[in-house]
Amino acid sequence: MESNYKKWQKPAVIGLLVFTIIVTGVGLGFVAASIQTMPSLNGGIKPNASSQIYDINGKLIATVHATENRLPVSLSKMPKHLQDAFIASEDVRFFAHHGVDLRGIFRAVVVNVTGKGVREGASTITQQLARNSLLTHDQTLKRKIQEAILALQIERKFTKQEILEMYLNQIYFGQGSYGVQTAAQTYFGKNAEDLTLAEAAMLAGIPRSPNYYSPTNNMKAAKEVQATVLDQMVKYNYITPSEAENAKKVEIKLAPKTQKADDEFASYFIDYVTQIMVNKYGANAVYKEGLKIYTTLDSDAQHAAEKVMTMLPTYRTDKDGLKQPQGALVAIDPQTGYIKAMVGGRGNDQFNRAVLAERQPGSAFKPFVYLAALENGFTAATVIDDSPVSFGGWSPRNYDGTFRGPITIRSALEKSINTVAVKTAQQVGMEKILDQAQQMGITTLVRSGSTNDNNLSTALGGLTHGVTPLQMASAYGTLANRGIHTEPIAIVKVVDRNGTVIEQTTPKQKAVIDEKVAYLLTDMMRGVIERGTGTGANIGRPAAGKTGTTNDYVDAWFVGFTPDLVCSVWIGSDSNGSLSGITGGDLPATMWRSFMTEALAKIPARNFPRPSGIVSATINPRTGLLAGQNPTQAKPGDKAGNKPGDKPGDKSTDKKAGEKPDEKPKYDAVDEIFIQGTQPTQYSPPETSPPPSTSSKQESDQPSQPAGGKPPVIPNSTPSGGGSPTKPSSGPPR
Repeated sequence: MESNYKKWQKPAVIGLLVFTIIVTGVGLGFVAASIQTMPSLNGGIKPNASSQIYDINGKLIATVHATENRLPVSLSKMPKHLQDAFIASEDVRFFAHHGVDLRGIFRAVVVNVTGKGVREGASTITQQLARNSLLTHDQTLKRKIQEAILALQIERKFTKQEILEMYLNQIYFGQGSYGVQTAAQTYFGKNAEDLTLAEAAMLAGIPRSPNYYSPTNNMKAAKEVQATVLDQMVKYNYITPSEAENAKKVEIKLAPKTQKADDEFASYFIDYVTQIMVNKYGANAVYKEGLKIYTTLDSDAQHAAEKVMTMLPTYRTDKDGLKQPQGALVAIDPQTGYIKAMVGGRGNDQFNRAVLAERQPGSAFKPFVYLAALENGFTAATVIDDSPVSFGGWSPRNYDGTFRGPITIRSALEKSINTVAVKTAQQVGMEKILDQAQQMGITTLVRSGSTNDNNLSTALGGLTHGVTPLQMASAYGTLANRGIHTEPIAIVKVVDRNGTVIEQTTPKQKAVIDEKVAYLLTDMMRGVIERGTGTGANIGRPAAGKTGTTNDYVDAWFVGFTPDLVCSVWIGSDSNGSLSGITGGDLPATMWRSFMTEALAKIPARNFPRPSGIVSATINPRTGLLAGQNPTQAKPGDKAGNKPGDKPGDKSTDKKAGEKPDEKPKYDAVDEIFIQGTQPTQYSPPETSPPPSTSSKQESDQPSQPAGGKPPVIPNSTPSGGGSPTKPSSGPPR
């Protein structure tokens, strides 16, 4: 027997030695492989952080993030009892070990096996930081080896204070909240620096099982884990027993659940800003780098904008649950270009109609026609014959189906006369009109190709692609800013997580209209509100604007402005369905009035600044010439330089929104304003008041009025330089 034992003893020892060497080699190889595939610390440890969006007054209006909602905060902003709660609960020897705590591992094994005392984990705070920031949570030997090695490296690279700060900003607390700052806001509606001992102890227990210990889900469990943490703090002398008992008795007040009801506030604007940032800096920067984005939004104006959107009727609800018709509103400060309010629809869809919906503007495009005319020899008193006219197979018609005969372009704009707008465009040339609109901010015009906007139907707003509410607000803002176009701005400043300003926006301005011409057209557009198609938009202070309604009532607009604010309102169905008779002078004008009244409530009324070189003259509106020696003096059709709050000059001509314009023109003398040197010098001859012309007789074109001469009465004409319209209308825009 002994000989047999000796016989096998040596081979057994050798075999065991070989086995040990093999196992050790495999183990070392596995460790080496784990180290080689381990994440590097060269880039440091920087947890993902949510970006915050603020309004113009510095009020937080949104937090944007990908999967982790995290707002990093410095350790100095965390109360000492909050730090102590986590150390006592998670790693009481945190300041003593070097990343891996062998004593802590042994203690945890004993406690967890015997079941005596508080159950503890073996991972240090440093190991948890390594796992949460650089590794997965897979329960594998490889991950545990990497976690331990990374913890040792982290301890060599960072101070204990830095490690603790990174850890407290990294951990997950449930409810989509990462880090103590977000958790404090989510659960208690306050910043981390304001947490009480009772709240801090409750937070310290949540990471053990975020869903189970969440106080919004299970307050009883949350109180139990709070007591456990407080007991730990007493055990390790962070607090006294009496402090712990008092903290346990404190009633925890959670943040009201209703605070999330405002999540949809300014949602379209927030999406707009977020997309701008993503395009400029990339998605990772926006969703993970903790940027602070300061915007131009005025929260008070935004609330007013969202309120007026509730005025929309509901004809139907489509398959996606969106109510139809839809609407959009954009308000801009004309001096700075700051977007003060933006609503891109009603619903929770991602289609921002204020920015993306290209819709036909109808008669809201006419100001560009008359602007080009004023810059090319016309005056507000230029008279054009409102009479039937045809261009090829297209015969533009007026909204009410009538014709008024000779009429000034001021009155034609106020009453939104289609024939006069088309004749003016034909006389001026569409290229000049398109140039002017483009310089003012209309970027969707088609200037070339087989189908383009260089045709006379564009004068009535029949465009190839259409315009957006943002473009219209920006363009009209050029008039409010005395001829200076300012590009719309949504973002004022961007600051990174370290407080460094990485972007500071300044307004981009360009003078595109002569100041006197801008004032003259603005004064003409005041008449639209005071006695024209837009009386429903009258806000009792100096304001100018224009209605717009497209064929078959598909789109309805009101775009208007004061010296301080410009606003564009659009209504229409996503499927281009009919609005059942709603015109721009109806609901859009009412919505505009409601919004502007509230948005301007704290801003004193003021008049449009009148530049030098503007003069007045009393004219006969039938001829555009100076009134006779003893004219029958009517109340002025326009009062240049009215004081804020002045009422329209002639109440007898004021019309409610939706009423048809006068069917018979007035021939009484009226006051008119001119750019110095363009006022008429001839007197109008004595005349009777004939009925409005309905003649379709074709006459030759007449040139625009030279300065001081007789203004042209432009009759029916054939296209020249404008071409036949490619988009004939079936009904008259207004």
